[in-house]
Amino acid sequence: MSSFEEELERYRHELRVHCYRMLGSYDEAEDLVQETFLRAWRARGEFEGRSSVRAWLYRIATNACIDVRRPRRVLPYQLEPASFPATALPAREDLPWLQPFPDVLLDRAEEPDAVAIRRETIELAFLIAIQHLPARQRAVLIFRDVLGWSARETAAAVDLSVAAVNSALQRARPVLRDHLPSHRSEWSARDSSEAERQLLRRYLTAWDNADPAALAALMHEDIRITMPPYPFWFSGIDDAIRSLTPNLNPTYRGHWRFVPTTINHQPTLAAYLENHLFALDVFRMESGRIAEITAFETTNHRLYELPATL
Repeated sequence: MSSFEEELERYRHELRVHCYRMLGSYDEAEDLVQETFLRAWRARGEFEGRSSVRAWLYRIATNACIDVRRPRRVLPYQLEPASFPATALPAREDLPWLQPFPDVLLDRAEEPDAVAIRRETIELAFLIAIQHLPARQRAVLIFRDVLGWSARETAAAVDLSVAAVNSALQRARPVLRDHLPSHRSEWSARDSSEAERQLLRRYLTAWDNADPAALAALMHEDIRITMPPYPFWFSGIDDAIRSLTPNLNPTYRGHWRFVPTTINHQPTLAAYLENHLFALDVFRMESGRIAEITAFETTNHRLYELPATL
């Protein structure tokens, strides 16, 4: 490996996170990092050192992400109509679903002045909210409010004037606030707390006891459960419990077991059906109760450093 390639590799992990924030897709982020390195290799003779290698790579990666033409990433509840019967629709692999990001890779991606990726800038609610922004506005918000770059540095990265950067940021922030969860008073979030871990343990106890009433007691009235790639969702305690209750009985689909972990820096249960990895249940908790569960169907245990079977 040449010294130039080694220099590029230093930034692989943080560029992957940057592309993931831009696109809401782990798979596309992987592809775009490779595209970034390819573009950088082709343009290596043009790099004049007027900025750092990191800033140069971020500019290339951002433009590569902006060049991606496809519908924004969504979760099922963002589809129309507002609700679906759970038994009526098969999985839709063709839709551009938001994807989870493994914490084992987040921990390897150091950002400027940060020991670890801040939870509020990688959790699913934030990613859904910034997907409502046009790509260049999204990039401006990420550079200014997530990475802490100056307006001048951001302008160079997104090919805008400083005035245009400031204007884009002013337009982006209200959109972000408007699309964050209703329980959130501001867009910052705390790290996973002991209270959240206790709430997850109480959820597991209620599940092990096959106790729907105990599960309901842990939930917000307007809890939402989604299961991409299935294009339906459940909203409110009654629908949520109606969807979960059959699974409490092993004769329905089989026996479920769970392994606590974290995904996108959020409390998560790796769900095993008949001892085989089946899904990642990512929890959003607000004010001491469960506000949302996003169940991502997956068997890719290696990506998340989970056992394939129990």
